[in-house]
Amino acid sequence: MGQVLHGSATTTEAVRHRIRLVSPTWLSLDNLSVSRILRVQMARKSHPKKEIEAALRYAEAQGWRIKIGGSHAWGKMYCPYNDDQCRCGEFCITSIWSTPKNAGNEAKKLKRLIDNCTTHKAKTEETAEGKE
Repeated sequence: MGQVLHGSATTTEAVRHRIRLVSPTWLSLDNLSVSRILRVQMARKSHPKKEIEAALRYAEAQGWRIKIGGSHAWGKMYCPYNDDQCRCGEFCITSIWSTPKNAGNEAKKLKRLIDNCTTHKAKTEETAEGKE
């Protein structure tokens, strides 16, 4: 794990090294799901504002997908449900600004959006009723 890859390492060696760091020992490059596992395990670029980064980590913990890049935004946040009943799809995608006027308020807005997802609320209520 303390091994450092230098500029002369090939892409395959770098991928093998990455797999050794984040995956079980039984995983090899021959598996078809390696690319899927790497996509899940690879860290995204962090947001420059710490309040928004905390909100993005909260979103990822709730199952939301973060995609970096876009025209005028730092990235976009996608709802994990994205179905017809989820507020008509209107709020299933939201932009994440790189330099908001007030980072604290923007982070609160993102958390509020996550917490008010109608499909997530309905599924949470169903599981709570099922446990009773």
